[in-house]
Amino acid sequence: MAEHGLRKWIITITVITAALLELIDTTIVNVALPNIMGNLGATLEDSGWIVTGYAVANVIILPMSGWLGDRFGRKNYFITSILIFTLASFLCGNAHSLSELIIFRILQGLAGGGLLSTAQAILMEAWPREEIGMATALFGLGAVVGPTVGPTIGGFITDHFNWPYIFYVNIPVGAVAAFLVTTFVKESPKYAKGKPVDWWGILFLTIFVGSLQVVLEKGESEDWFAKRYIAVLTFSAIVGVILFIWRELSTDHPVVNFKVIQRRSFRIGIFTTFTLGFALYGSVFIFPIFCQNLLGFTAQQTGIILFPGGLATIFMMPFIGVMLKRGVPAQFMASGGFALFFIFTWMLSNATLSSGTSDFFWPLIIRGVGMSLLFVPLTTLALQDLKGPDIGQGTGLNNMMRQLGGSFGIAILTTLIHIKSGVVRNALIENINIYNPNYQAANQGYVQNFIAKGFSQINAQQMANQAMEGNVVKQTMLVTYDNMYLVIGVFVLFCIPIIFFQRFKKGQAVAVDAH
Repeated sequence: MAEHGLRKWIITITVITAALLELIDTTIVNVALPNIMGNLGATLEDSGWIVTGYAVANVIILPMSGWLGDRFGRKNYFITSILIFTLASFLCGNAHSLSELIIFRILQGLAGGGLLSTAQAILMEAWPREEIGMATALFGLGAVVGPTVGPTIGGFITDHFNWPYIFYVNIPVGAVAAFLVTTFVKESPKYAKGKPVDWWGILFLTIFVGSLQVVLEKGESEDWFAKRYIAVLTFSAIVGVILFIWRELSTDHPVVNFKVIQRRSFRIGIFTTFTLGFALYGSVFIFPIFCQNLLGFTAQQTGIILFPGGLATIFMMPFIGVMLKRGVPAQFMASGGFALFFIFTWMLSNATLSSGTSDFFWPLIIRGVGMSLLFVPLTTLALQDLKGPDIGQGTGLNNMMRQLGGSFGIAILTTLIHIKSGVVRNALIENINIYNPNYQAANQGYVQNFIAKGFSQINAQQMANQAMEGNVVKQTMLVTYDNMYLVIGVFVLFCIPIIFFQRFKKGQAVAVDAH
């Protein structure tokens, strides 16, 4: 039953805040890894499992969150997830070894996956059916802004305090959220209570999603199939998905009910949500690296650059909900969102090594508006035909596809960066020879500059060669990153026609549980 007045807003702020914790924690650790490595005596390769462990656990639990909510009640499952997430945050901050930190991050990821989809389902129950577009818009704020601001918050905390505090900040927020959920959120029907547990389905799902996520997270850094464990996990993922689909289609009480995929809008919706994850996480992955590694910005400066785009998303979200309520087709808004995202990537593909903060303002504003036009309409289209217990299943699968889209996007982009940088470097090196007048002029300019500073001819020539090598590296990465922006842009652009295969529905509103 829908809520009204102050109670509705308390529930809304509470569940969005809890979901935001999970979303921020997907990226907040990245910038703190050097400090963690130094404190715990870990290598870069080993410390990467701090991020990978969380992501794997998160994606494993997402498709099961609907079933868990149906079995134990969404309120009970949500409170439990908040408490475990908060406890795991304390344990992460208090970890004394890398192994402890990875284990606690996995626990945090398992709890975090339960926060995301359950929060969305609770929110849809709390709002009247005719206002669901607005509720989804408000939830979208966290889903879009969270991964973007995570590195900024992590960088600020790490610079001004110490890395354990990126986990400790979750504790007071989690405690307040648990209290408010206990007080204000009503329990939902336990659709799956008393029914047999699909243990085989859980096992096959864990093998499939866990193996796939590790391959995507670690594939590029491990040179893909050059490492045996990547090949083994790839095989496990293929076998796991076959066994998982067979099990879920052959049992009467599946942990993931594939009947929701029979709905055409949902089938198309999870693909477009996958695309959204690719665009969202892919752009968040490339932009900070570009700013910090090539332009020399700090993590905090990069966060400040991203902030106006986040404000644009926040400002636009309520208007998206209003437009949906007034009957503007979600297909038109999503198409506009993809088009704006392409414009953003095209503008950044023209960036240079002399680009300043002001050059990124309007592209990121366009990205922010585009993301607001994508998240709510795409979610609305995906879930528009789902009712009752299918809501929990649908939100879980939809969120999983967004996360997998991000993982696939980052894996594909890192591989393309590796390949493209090699091609570009080879092309640039062809021009570095004594017969190229431009090279000769630049090289001699460096030599004379170093000689003027008091260095000998030999040392000046060596330093000039190093300077030229530095230029090659920078130009190589500039061209490579510019090309990656276009890869993302072209990918989302080709997804526009697919949206129009989804059913047009007047006065579209995301489906809610009927009770």
